[in-house]
Amino acid sequence: LHTAYRRQRQMCIRDRLSSKWKVLIIRDLLPGTKRFTQLKTSVAGISQKMLTQSLREMEHDGLVVRQIFPVVPLKVEYSLSKLGRSMEPVINSMAEWGNFYLDQNPDKRKELPK
Repeated sequence: LHTAYRRQRQMCIRDRLSSKWKVLIIRDLLPGTKRFTQLKTSVAGISQKMLTQSLREMEHDGLVVRQIFPVVPLKVEYSLSKLGRSMEPVINSMAEWGNFYLDQNPDKRKELPK
């Protein structure tokens, strides 16, 4: 029973963060609210389609809050929900591990995009 419960938890996390883009979106929303174009710029390499899809999924999962302002042109802002903000220690741990990994494998730093 314990193993099945643990597996369910792991699958839940995997399903919520099923792409590298979602982790990067959370990272970029941690400092605060952003508009779509700001996220598109800060999440280097993401396509408009993938950003839209990821934000919709994250909103559906309760990680992101989408606020629409009824002005012309339409203004939409994205922020982390309380649940999304609870991912901060996970994101920070991933960043720490990434730095540790690069310290242990300095040749891999050369492969990173500038």
